[in-house]
Amino acid sequence: MEHFDLCVIGGGPAGYAAAMRAIDLGKRTLLVERDRIGGTGIYNGALASKTLWEVSHRVSSTNALMQTRGREPFRLTWDEVGKAVNEAIFERKYLYACHMQMLANNKAGTMLFKHERGTGRFVANDVVRIERPGFSTEIRADHTIIATGSAPRTVPNIPVDEEFIYTSDGIFGIDELPKSIVIIGAGVIGCEFATIFSNLGETKVHLIDRADRILPFEDADISEIVARNLERKGVIIHRSARLERIAVEEDLVRYEISYADGRTETVRVEKALLSVGRTPNIDGLGLEHTDIERDATTGQIRVTDTRTSVPHIHVVGDATATNMLVNLGEMEGRHAVERIWQGKHDALRYDNVSHIMFLDPEVAGVGLNEQECRKRGLAYRAARIEYSCIARAIAMRRTNGCFKVLVSNDAEMRVLGMRAVGEHASSAIEAVALMMRLGTPIRELAELVHPHPSITEGVQECARMLLGHSIFKPGVFEDRMQCYTWVPAVEGAIAAA
Repeated sequence: MEHFDLCVIGGGPAGYAAAMRAIDLGKRTLLVERDRIGGTGIYNGALASKTLWEVSHRVSSTNALMQTRGREPFRLTWDEVGKAVNEAIFERKYLYACHMQMLANNKAGTMLFKHERGTGRFVANDVVRIERPGFSTEIRADHTIIATGSAPRTVPNIPVDEEFIYTSDGIFGIDELPKSIVIIGAGVIGCEFATIFSNLGETKVHLIDRADRILPFEDADISEIVARNLERKGVIIHRSARLERIAVEEDLVRYEISYADGRTETVRVEKALLSVGRTPNIDGLGLEHTDIERDATTGQIRVTDTRTSVPHIHVVGDATATNMLVNLGEMEGRHAVERIWQGKHDALRYDNVSHIMFLDPEVAGVGLNEQECRKRGLAYRAARIEYSCIARAIAMRRTNGCFKVLVSNDAEMRVLGMRAVGEHASSAIEAVALMMRLGTPIRELAELVHPHPSITEGVQECARMLLGHSIFKPGVFEDRMQCYTWVPAVEGAIAAA
């Protein structure tokens, strides 16, 4: 029986990062993947959907200009859109393929790294069986990392067939842009696809949300900017709506929704997309042959940091059932390896991890938002500036957006979090994420010399507002700039002095 220092089950972003970190440390590593290296991070996930967004964003930007010139809108067929997505997937896939081939051709790589295609299953705490058609083998590993990713969550009463009613994985298989689509679920994935289809300009989009606003985990002002833009592009948002039934009838999708006031509505569309989150891929792993503990209610693997109840078995990425983001999966994969062989005992920190939502406009965030602070009873000061006050945004003619920075309500003014909505949002967030990690006071951001004109000058102006020496005064531009304090003992916000 072949023996390895580490067996990684799953070759998505988290598993691949774990395997490469183990190689750094000189450990003999086996990477087991049943399908395609890169996983959802490349195919029908992060890269594919973001390429779709980029293409749709360019179409939308072009048409915004065409409209001002009185010209006919620019349109792309789904085949043309799909070509761009396939090209992006091929480029990223090629990087992985070349990388693994070079590792295998390198003497040190041959000794340390092996890739095996097939399904990995535990037959004991330290033994994994790998199977594919016509092949079966067992290996022994000192340590194992489960990085099996996730799949779209389904709902019992919604008959997904990937022909009329799709999941967020299956939607990439459509033959042409539908004339109409209903998206069930107004979280990140649902709103991203609503943005993509509405940007391309060929599809009437309906968005069903059980909450009273989309993106309910974000502050109301942030979700309102996104909702307003979607509605401006013709998206119909069914707020506080309950899906009563949905079925395929005569090659159309018929759905019925009800509202809190008793109203009901029946709508027919060409396609439907179910977007209600994702669930870990842990079925069929042979966990019953191990001592791994699972939650009695959810059935998910119990994880502390990345470690399971079996000290030499770790879980990373989407398989943890939390924080399903590529950057976090990669971070967890590396962390698990360093915990095993470098004696790293400090638990992972997620408080300064940044994220981005590919909407219109794009939304990026790090740390806490206002509603999270209030839920915790944490006093804070906030500064908010709209893009219409930022020179670079004016130059780009992209003034729809804002920055919001939250700091502790004390003399130190430690950064608690930030939200950016608008062009270059993801680029603007990283300086604040680094400040949070290093504990840098907000005054350092205010004193940096930023390039001009740049979007990040808006973040600097937020810092200056919090310190009371901004160039534009929030008392003058109250509709575009705000600076305020919230404390648990007082209802609402108190205007800052």
